[in-house]
Amino acid sequence: MKDTYLTIANPTEEILFKEKNSKFYGYAFPITHEEELKPILETLRKTHPQAGHFCYAYQLGTEQTTYRANDDGEPSNSAGMPIYGQIQSFGLTNLLVVVARIYGGVKLGVGGLISAYKTTAQEVLKEASIIEKTVDSEFIIEFDYQNMNKVMRVIKEKKLEIVAQEMKINPETDAPLGVITIKTRKKNAEITFDIFNSMFEINIKRA
Repeated sequence: MKDTYLTIANPTEEILFKEKNSKFYGYAFPITHEEELKPILETLRKTHPQAGHFCYAYQLGTEQTTYRANDDGEPSNSAGMPIYGQIQSFGLTNLLVVVARIYGGVKLGVGGLISAYKTTAQEVLKEASIIEKTVDSEFIIEFDYQNMNKVMRVIKEKKLEIVAQEMKINPETDAPLGVITIKTRKKNAEITFDIFNSMFEINIKRA
């Protein structure tokens, strides 16, 4: 089972590509939700007020991916798709690539635009810090406070990551109730679930 994917560690530095007096400014950003797109574009529009086009592509997700490619007024499929093609070429997900173009007075034609946007995206991703991440599963574990040590011992032995931790009151017994959300690699998810599920007085469910 493949439970890893490639993305970028942090936003890239600005890349400038020039073609027949037009300037193409390229950027890449790690994102996990579509809602992150708008503020990034707003910031770039302030950075490059002379740019007439802010073309972009993004891909989100790991097992099931979604993508979007936007030409922002350039001829159809001359900007967004060439950018997206480079995201695919590098095998990346959970990222956004934006290319801002300042027109230089000379028309490039559709072929020239495709080449320029592709090259800019390619140069951006060459400079990006590409990292491998794991696809993780989360579980919520509930237990009476007296079983805290038993739960924590398994978490430590299996090197599980604690995402959240809280104490509640068990409405049936008025006793303190521990609630811990843990995270583990997907390939270890089933065995992790089985370990806690087999333990007396421990309840586990998917987050």
